[in-house]
Amino acid sequence: MKNLTSKEINQIIADNWYSKKTIDIALLIGRDPSVVRNRAKQMKLKPRVIESEDNYEVSFSKEKEKKLSKSSHNKLEEKYKFLLEKNIDLEEKLKILERSDKISTFTIKPSKSTKSEATAIVLASDWHVGETVDPETIGGVNQYNRLIASARGKEFFNNTLRILKVFEKDITIKHMVLALLGDFITNTIHEELAETNSMLPSDEIVFAQDLIASGIQHLLDNTTVDIVVPCHSGNHGRMTKKQRISSEAGNSLEFYMYQNIAWHFKGNKRIKFVIPRSYFSYIQVYDKIVRFSHGHHTQYGGGVGGITIPINKAIAQWNKTRRADIDCFGHFHQFLDGGYWICNGSMMGFNAYAESIKAGFEKPKQCFFLIDKNRGKTVVAPIVFT
Repeated sequence: MKNLTSKEINQIIADNWYSKKTIDIALLIGRDPSVVRNRAKQMKLKPRVIESEDNYEVSFSKEKEKKLSKSSHNKLEEKYKFLLEKNIDLEEKLKILERSDKISTFTIKPSKSTKSEATAIVLASDWHVGETVDPETIGGVNQYNRLIASARGKEFFNNTLRILKVFEKDITIKHMVLALLGDFITNTIHEELAETNSMLPSDEIVFAQDLIASGIQHLLDNTTVDIVVPCHSGNHGRMTKKQRISSEAGNSLEFYMYQNIAWHFKGNKRIKFVIPRSYFSYIQVYDKIVRFSHGHHTQYGGGVGGITIPINKAIAQWNKTRRADIDCFGHFHQFLDGGYWICNGSMMGFNAYAESIKAGFEKPKQCFFLIDKNRGKTVVAPIVFT
């Protein structure tokens, strides 16, 4: 292609401007399409209806810019909404802080009412004073022997007295029910116990008897309360290989022990013993009937819910014969408050047998609770040991 003069280039552009595309004109003159567009503008040629490739390119570029601009706008709008919501939230928190120094208070005047009255209920059971718990047999979580039993027995009465004195500051307590619910001895009812116990049955019952009598005297000497003592034999106090039902009391070393303790306090008007031959005893406290037993006639073979399900079923049946408002028992070595019943813990604590039946670990505990004259059962507190 010969070199075209500027005049010739302008002429070719003018002749083909309205019939050809920019790219085609650029090929005719051997120049870039931008040269064609610039010369057409200089010659003031009118815009064409025909769409060139570069028009498409320009159109696409504009659409792209438009979309990018819209996307950027959307992001800005999202940021604006977020910041607006954050601002509203901060303003609400600021209003709360501004009001914090405007809290209105009022004076609660001390009650001028006179002291109410309550009766203390203390549960003692499952001391097993002659049993030996070797810490090596249960991973070191507990230890028990004759010396520890003696120390814990004394601590039981001292802690009972301490709790009583605390509540006497705010409430009048004229009466105490000290329920002796059995299994104070372990006995030799099984061959293994005959091997491991620290005392023979007669020695063990005398040891428990002296400990309990000394504790009762301690309470009488250091309080002004009158004491009622319901007494129940446990399954370990029996003198027979198997547990008796109707003749249980007559075959129980603990029944004999209770008679001895009652005789020891004979003539003391502040204490009264209730030693039934039946499985239950009933004590009326104000308008409430409290039923006491050792608890061994309730069968529990494990399962979901623990002892709560068999206990609730048993109480429902017992109430058909004679209704009680509160049941108190031991035997299961668990401290539980079931609302309308209380299961006492054990002074001996966890042992190899408890571990073998997969019983949950529990520290040695006994139970203290109050029955208020107007409110019924109120405070329930464990008596714990060091």
